[in-house]
Amino acid sequence: MQRRKFIKDTLKGLPIFLLSPSLFASSCNKNENKTTGKIVIVIGGGISGLSAAKKLKEKGFNVLVLEAQDKVGGRLSTNRSLGIAFDEGASWIHGAKGNPITTLAQQAGMHTAFTDDDSRKSYDIGGVLRSATTYDNTETELHAILNTLKNNGSFNQSFETVFNNLYPNYANNRLWKYLLSTYVTFDTGDLNNLSSLLYNEGEEFAGEERIATNGYDTIPNYLAKELNIQLNQRVSKIDYTNAKVKVTHNGIETEADYVVVTVPLGVLKSNTIQFEPSLPIIKQTAIQKIGMNCVNKFLLTWNIAFWDDVQYISYTPTIKDKFNYFVNLKKVNPSVNALMTFAYADYARQTETMTDAQIIDEIMIHLRDIYGNNIPNPTSILRTKWNSNENSFGAYSYTAVGTKMYHFDDLAQEINDRIFFGGEHTEADYFSTAHGAYLSGIREADKIIAL
Repeated sequence: MQRRKFIKDTLKGLPIFLLSPSLFASSCNKNENKTTGKIVIVIGGGISGLSAAKKLKEKGFNVLVLEAQDKVGGRLSTNRSLGIAFDEGASWIHGAKGNPITTLAQQAGMHTAFTDDDSRKSYDIGGVLRSATTYDNTETELHAILNTLKNNGSFNQSFETVFNNLYPNYANNRLWKYLLSTYVTFDTGDLNNLSSLLYNEGEEFAGEERIATNGYDTIPNYLAKELNIQLNQRVSKIDYTNAKVKVTHNGIETEADYVVVTVPLGVLKSNTIQFEPSLPIIKQTAIQKIGMNCVNKFLLTWNIAFWDDVQYISYTPTIKDKFNYFVNLKKVNPSVNALMTFAYADYARQTETMTDAQIIDEIMIHLRDIYGNNIPNPTSILRTKWNSNENSFGAYSYTAVGTKMYHFDDLAQEINDRIFFGGEHTEADYFSTAHGAYLSGIREADKIIAL
């Protein structure tokens, strides 16, 4: 599914061919493989932290990565317990043309498949197959609205408020609720807290949407090779009072010349890491103002496939954000009988209080309304709980009411040339994406190298 529709084929003025990871990490200079004697601690072993660590190591820095979990990857996490790769976080390369993840995936051995947005069927309540013309015309109107709604927006009003004021007849229309859910909430955040001015901000690479078929975690595993990584190390304090920065992790204090903080925005919001001195007010404000979305994913498997032979199956229930969109994984992996579905925003948070059996019951109500009461229950389920996950406290950042675009730059601002910040929430152009997180790590490594 396409993300934001504004396409940009260059990054900060650079030709797109310069964006390959091999060139980011390229090092045809006399300092390659020579130690600088400088110590860098990278906090967080996600794609941002690993890309920073890899480049710094190649430039001769002594790099230590501290990761709170028992594996690298962060939100690029893959569960293979059912014999298929269930990506709990990122699943797609959003816009494969010129996207640095495209080249990186090839280097890492990540296999991908094209997902065709036009291969779809849409059902209403009662299992009524919706006309493709009706769906397409409504989708076209939505994109037209998204191009203009900000003209009526204001700093203190949410997307939902402005949309409902302008289009009151659509508020309870099930197709409109579905499109807003999967095209807006999925990509951004809670509509009642999404900025009516900045909902369409952020840029996108052109090209196909490609889904990982053997696991997105192949990328962080590739980046982690030959790095000094300590797992199960939870950082509790960063003291940059003196020349050397002191990082406390699992009760141990380690010193470094530079520290790169790449924990998710949700972790920064939780204040589980103490900074001494306190973070500058502009950074505290940015942490508070930028929103953190919740999207949860659910993988269900069956012994047989009873559903349509299309890539996407949509269903338009009365309740918004609830299991309304199914990805047919059999289209990209013919040996698998599996559907992947989603919950967004408040309903996603609600699912985290539900048992597996309750989740299955709610999903099957929708599928049985489409395909009849005789279809079987799934043989297994995998799920995520991103909002309550202490290593993320949410899925990704978005432009909430009160957000200003410079807040992303404030989050990226280094402190005293010693504390640096990476992560998707520090990339104003590519926030909420895996490629944004990757690019942020390269950016922070370049800052330290320049010193």
